[in-house]
Amino acid sequence: MSHNDQPAVAVITPTGLSPSRLPFLVELYDSLCAQEDVTWEWIVAPNGPNADPGLIPRAITRDPRVRLCARPDPGPAPARNTALNYVRAPRCAFADDDDRIPPRGLAVRNERALATGLRWVAGWSADWDPEAGSLSTWMCPTPVGRHAAGDVWTHWPDPQASKPPLGHCMLLTDTRLAQAVGHGGLHKGEDYSYVMGVVARSAGELLPEVVYHRRVHPGQWTAEDDYRNQAEFDARTHAWLKGRAERELQTESAWQRVA
Repeated sequence: MSHNDQPAVAVITPTGLSPSRLPFLVELYDSLCAQEDVTWEWIVAPNGPNADPGLIPRAITRDPRVRLCARPDPGPAPARNTALNYVRAPRCAFADDDDRIPPRGLAVRNERALATGLRWVAGWSADWDPEAGSLSTWMCPTPVGRHAAGDVWTHWPDPQASKPPLGHCMLLTDTRLAQAVGHGGLHKGEDYSYVMGVVARSAGELLPEVVYHRRVHPGQWTAEDDYRNQAEFDARTHAWLKGRAERELQTESAWQRVA
């Protein structure tokens, strides 16, 4: 691939290819095809014992912008991490297989990243209920505007009371930064760790625009009664401690440079 053919943005989607969610995956693909003012590649990472790539509709697999990164072992964390091996674009984002991206969702973040040189740019996420036809924007605890490396963590005072103050799929990240941080190997909450790593390593900006639609539906894993268990709370604490440690280490490095 020549430099001129290189896509601007990569989107990574891990998926268990549950039959009930295949129509959602098609809707996500349709939302990518509707993206304005940006070129993209989509890396779909089927993972788990029932994630047969042959289930993916031909309308998706025959698109040259789409690549499959099949992983037989279960878990979104390893699927996301190994999918990063195949990213050609200079910036990347993550999207879940039941969600969608509004038409300017990629471009608005990419354009801001190009204009500022920032290594991460985020926008708001909105809960999308297709049955009710409603969108409800999540006004996250992180304020709109620029944030120095490590500062987003300060908007998360108690990991037991809430999830991180910025969502995983809200981010568009320099690919090198995404590869440097990764998702660890957590069974759940690996996205918390990723967010805290990205915003700790580099300055970035939150835009006052919705860039992601999170589908509201009964099959959502995070809506299950047993999702909020000890493993999920431990993942929160892990991410919170990671953010604090990154911030403290950066402060210490700054003192050493001055000395």
